[in-house]
Amino acid sequence: MIKILVVDDSALMRRQLTLLFQAEGDFEVRQARNGIEAVAENLAFEPDVVTLDINMPDMDGITALSLIMADRPVPVVMVSSLTEKGALATFEALNLGAIDYIAKPGGTISLSLEQVKAELIDKVRSAARARLRPRLRRRSDAVRPAAAPAASAASASSASSASSGATASRAPRSEGLLLIGVSTGGPRALEEVLPLLPADYPWPVVVAQHMPASFTAPFAARMNGLCALEVLEASRPMPLEAGKVYIGKGGADVVFARRGGVLHVMPRPENAEMLWHPSVELMGRSALEHLPADRINAVMLTGMGYDGADAFTAIKRGGGRTIAESSDTAVVFGMPAELIARGGAGLILPLEKIASQLKLWATR
Repeated sequence: MIKILVVDDSALMRRQLTLLFQAEGDFEVRQARNGIEAVAENLAFEPDVVTLDINMPDMDGITALSLIMADRPVPVVMVSSLTEKGALATFEALNLGAIDYIAKPGGTISLSLEQVKAELIDKVRSAARARLRPRLRRRSDAVRPAAAPAASAASASSASSASSGATASRAPRSEGLLLIGVSTGGPRALEEVLPLLPADYPWPVVVAQHMPASFTAPFAARMNGLCALEVLEASRPMPLEAGKVYIGKGGADVVFARRGGVLHVMPRPENAEMLWHPSVELMGRSALEHLPADRINAVMLTGMGYDGADAFTAIKRGGGRTIAESSDTAVVFGMPAELIARGGAGLILPLEKIASQLKLWATR
């Protein structure tokens, strides 16, 4: 049984969320009307996970979150509005320790909740199993090479198909690309990797972070203020340049194309065959169509699911260099674990060692 605390100032929203979780059969639900009650119930009820509204009277969600994390840390899923203001508040919450967020439905609550029901249940279940990462972590063990388990026939077929598009004749030898795939826990993880890359990092960096359309521009702006590299939202076709980070636009997929011999990154309408967007899998496949695998470095960070595991495995098999974040630091070990299981992780590293490894590779 998963104990969940639902925090929202709307009685109707609390009721609908409670009914939604109770219908699953394995949730014990308690409610709170504001941040003050949330802080008290976190101690009294000891929930496994909390859904926390941001805008509430008496005490808002951000203040409540900071007190929850100080008194009794627990996985928290923020319930956020799909606005720029909501995005900025959500990033602040993630920085304070929230695990994930869900878009607060508009319009008729019961109908809107039905549209996000599956996503909400998945995120809450994932949060209940998530690892809470304190701001200061212990140093993990030394870098260890990844094991190379036998890949399934399906994975091998997918890898072979993806890598077949890579031909060295299509790209200048000096051209290269760093890909980063990430989902749940990603904003905070990226804040611990990208700011450590120097302004003269020799390859452009492209990030597929699962995020709503209205969130990626504010997120890129936030990261730009933290990084030596220039950080941009890939909201239109852009030529790839060293010294820049391109965040895939939410509500779309991120792909590559050549224009006048120059490699560009661009958004493309979401591919309905993919479960997550921007799709890490499509980003990796598209990169392999335009660059030989040995000119690609790929990093798989925290996230639930398996997005990108096959494409990044193809990169490794083609001679590219890959990293999977270790279970020591991953908030949710799903995506890195899938890459490791396919034999696609060249190295398995804790989060604090990833930037150093990327800088080391840049000198070779």
